Amino acid sequence: MKIKKGFVLEKVGESYLACATGKLAREFSGLVKLNETGAFIWGLFANGDITLEVAADKMIAEYDISREIALRDIEAFAVNLKKNGILE
Repeated sequence: MKIKKGFVLEKVGESYLACATGKLAREFSGLVKLNETGAFIWGLFANGDITLEVAADKMIAEYDISREIALRDIEAFAVNLKKNGILE
């Protein structure tokens, strides 16, 4: 899983906002509002091609949650990003 090049993520107050820049902004003109956990997962996907399993391991280490919950949440997040054309 990898976020398409051209998206930027910025912290605004207590939230995080992601938007497309450059040519990618023609394909995706909206904003993605994320909480801290969403921004953490976004960062994993933005920093390189990562599997769901590796992302879950990193989420477990960061948030001390079960593997089942980590995989479920990351998969749901990834499905939403794919549906909106954000993942490569």
